[in-house]
Amino acid sequence: MSITDTDIVGWNSKALDEILSNDAGRPVLFTNARILTTDPLIGTMTGADILFVGPLIVAVGPSLFSAADDDNAIVVDSTGMTIVPAVVDTVALADGRGHRSEYAATLTPGTTSDLLVVPDELAADVPSAVATLMSQPEQVRALVAAGKPVLWAGTDAPGRATAPEAGIPASPDLTGSPRVGVWIDQEDFLHQELTADGRYDETRGGRPHAYQGRYWIDGDRIDYLDDLGFWAVGEFRGDELHHVGYIMHLG
Repeated sequence: MSITDTDIVGWNSKALDEILSNDAGRPVLFTNARILTTDPLIGTMTGADILFVGPLIVAVGPSLFSAADDDNAIVVDSTGMTIVPAVVDTVALADGRGHRSEYAATLTPGTTSDLLVVPDELAADVPSAVATLMSQPEQVRALVAAGKPVLWAGTDAPGRATAPEAGIPASPDLTGSPRVGVWIDQEDFLHQELTADGRYDETRGGRPHAYQGRYWIDGDRIDYLDDLGFWAVGEFRGDELHHVGYIMHLG
């Protein structure tokens, strides 16, 4: 069966409007789909439903539709569609994980509601569904990230998140930031100074200026671009800065 523009345009447009205006935490139910969970216990389900609330999948399986009215769920009729994880664990797909608990990015209760919806005929398996997203995005019915539509009916969803502009950003002005200062590890070996102009300067084992470069903070993540050209990363955890095995505190 061929796929026509008529099949795509207007696909569940009312449900999309409800999802975009969903400020009350209503559940969202994609119903009557073929679901490739990639979970080894659950496997593939046909004529099944997937229910999520915000960024979290709460149920997967048949007959969830019967409770949709009770829960005031937003219903997305997915007849003829296959749903796969939008974030694919390629190691799991290659049977490279020894325990179910090691699987990542499955469509199972408790995982993030990242899902891709494409027509059955374009989704013989997970790789072919993902290939559809890459080569024929106009055929994608829905791409959802943490419960928020990114693509819908082959086009960008209104208000979707946009990728950061490509290229290295300008150095930030971090005047007044509580994370500016000299961070020192527990052994007093590493001193990492973060300055308000977005530069860092490391002293290692008493050797000054061992590494110098620029840094950017995004939430609790810190990215470093050394003047030598390599990138590194760290993480703020409370009052600690974790970086390549070092745990530092402000001196």
